Amino acid sequence: MPHPDPLDPPRRRANKAVGHGTWDTDRPPVCGVAGRSDGRLALRVGRRSGAAELVDRTVVPLTVAGATAYTDEWNGYKPLKAAGRGHATVNHNAGEWARDDDGDGMREVHCNTLEGLWTGARNFLRMFRGVNKTYLEQYIKMFEWSHNLKRATDDFLRMLLGRRQTAGSPPRRLPTNRSGT
Repeated sequence: MPHPDPLDPPRRRANKAVGHGTWDTDRPPVCGVAGRSDGRLALRVGRRSGAAELVDRTVVPLTVAGATAYTDEWNGYKPLKAAGRGHATVNHNAGEWARDDDGDGMREVHCNTLEGLWTGARNFLRMFRGVNKTYLEQYIKMFEWSHNLKRATDDFLRMLLGRRQTAGSPPRRLPTNRSGT
């Protein structure tokens, strides 16, 4: 049975378009850099998924000259060497997911760090049941912050709850409404 009103189409479940997304097609790309040594994560929402967005606006400002980027063989990463960054790739089309280039037994060439983080970001966003692209950057920054926060200290939790405690003072007991306490 066709939908009765062509001017009011039925609700579409997700954007099922194939290929790389853009801001204009309501599938803004999220670009990221993850540090191998310190585990720090930097993410940003882009407008288009191309070399200018990925390399010039994400990787170059967030890395130091001479840093090595480990990626797959997508063409958008080609300008990395010209931007003064080392570049090692894995070829997913050939079934390669990780490679040991220096023979030490560690497969250092892989892009699994960010692939795993994308899964975490999708799981984080899933609980919001859809995010408007206008606010996506704010949600992505919340995910980035929570990833980079390695541990929740007592001071951090106090700050988060809006409570202060001076150094050396005993912890404040909160009143309870239970009788006898």
